Amino acid sequence: MSSTSLDSSRPLRVAVVGAGPAGIYASDLLMKSGTDVEIDLFERMPAPFGLIRYGVAPDHPRIKAIVNSLHAIMEKPQLRFLGNVAVGTDVTVEQLRQFYDAIVFSTGAVADRDLDIPGQDLAGSHGAAEFVGFYDGNPDFKRDWDLSAEKVAVIGVGNVALDVARILAKTGDELLVTEIPDNVYASLKNNKATEVHVFGRRGPAQAKFTPLELKELDHSPTIEVIVDPEDIDYDAASEQARRDSKSQDLVCQTLEQYAMRDPQGAPHKLFIHFFESPVEILGENGKVVGLKTERMQLDGSGGVTGTGTFTTWPVQSVYRAVGYRSDAVTGVPFDAESAVIPNDGGHVLDPDSRQPVPGLYATGWIKRGPVGLIGNTKSDAKETTEMLLADYAAGKLQAPAQPSKDAVLEFLNAQGITFTTWDGWHRLDNAERALGAPEGRERKKIVEWDEMVSHARHDA
Repeated sequence: MSSTSLDSSRPLRVAVVGAGPAGIYASDLLMKSGTDVEIDLFERMPAPFGLIRYGVAPDHPRIKAIVNSLHAIMEKPQLRFLGNVAVGTDVTVEQLRQFYDAIVFSTGAVADRDLDIPGQDLAGSHGAAEFVGFYDGNPDFKRDWDLSAEKVAVIGVGNVALDVARILAKTGDELLVTEIPDNVYASLKNNKATEVHVFGRRGPAQAKFTPLELKELDHSPTIEVIVDPEDIDYDAASEQARRDSKSQDLVCQTLEQYAMRDPQGAPHKLFIHFFESPVEILGENGKVVGLKTERMQLDGSGGVTGTGTFTTWPVQSVYRAVGYRSDAVTGVPFDAESAVIPNDGGHVLDPDSRQPVPGLYATGWIKRGPVGLIGNTKSDAKETTEMLLADYAAGKLQAPAQPSKDAVLEFLNAQGITFTTWDGWHRLDNAERALGAPEGRERKKIVEWDEMVSHARHDA
């Protein structure tokens, strides 16, 4: 077996699979390492940026501004974007090995975790990822949404739950200034929800909100955030959690402020309930008519136990925001139970031998599960790329059969794969901005897959 080494006469060739923040940050670290490197950033979607484009609520321009820093990385000459290519189906992992010394998987997580309670499959019960995909104009998801429910439940106390609740509580016209496409506005302007109820099974000190996200709930003049004072409760472990984390303490302070204030009179009520554990989604004639919860109480260690007291909430729709789940990549080991690629912090591990699979690496949510913020993604990428570069320095990487930069493009063309490029992204970006300009908006997102490809394809 031949190997590469630091004194190679050619650049280190790396394929990064997944062009969201995890993949882009890994690429950036490789380019900053001082190693002569060429990187091809593969993406199943026609456009880059992953969760930043298709997972962040449209009324969060502050987070979307991260795209500006990602743009700067993508402009570097050592990095080439190849979109509209599904690794594992359009191109197999073994085929990619012909062209690269190493492959880094950063495919993220876009599916919903199951809640696993009765009634989950009723009409009107939705995974949060489905709704996020709809309002963010992800071409993989449906183009319209039934928003006829006047009372809605959101299960979960993380930022995705807050995003879903806020979008459901706002008016369509409030969101029209954002980049939402016309089909999303058409559904949102007919939204009938006047009550949105967010449910968490534990207390305020265990909520996974970030302080700024929680405060932003109250910025809309149409939304009144309501917290029951009885839900503000802490045991010794909860008090310790507040002392250990300034962020968690700020979350608790904000919730306490919501609980203490007088009624505000806004037309849409957004209730945040703690110590209510969902036990069943209730239905009639196949449709959601309510949510049944059990009242919980703190057990002294930050956990909760059931009280045996149950409440039925008359809601017509339920959104399950209990976490994302990664999908397997064909040809790559996958732990179906934890929904991650088995790894030792960077190397992909063979599930039987638990030894590294030479040349394969993982970073981001596909590596550690869908938790953490952008900072965690950067530290993930650092750990993974350091392992990759150490293997390269030690001569542990197998040299590809066709290491020239153009070889993979010739292969894609020979396979009849229409791929998109970074220049193509600029054309798509300009087209979206042109759509938004007549309405005074920064952009209006293009939803249809084929239309995105028509703007961004390599031969356009």
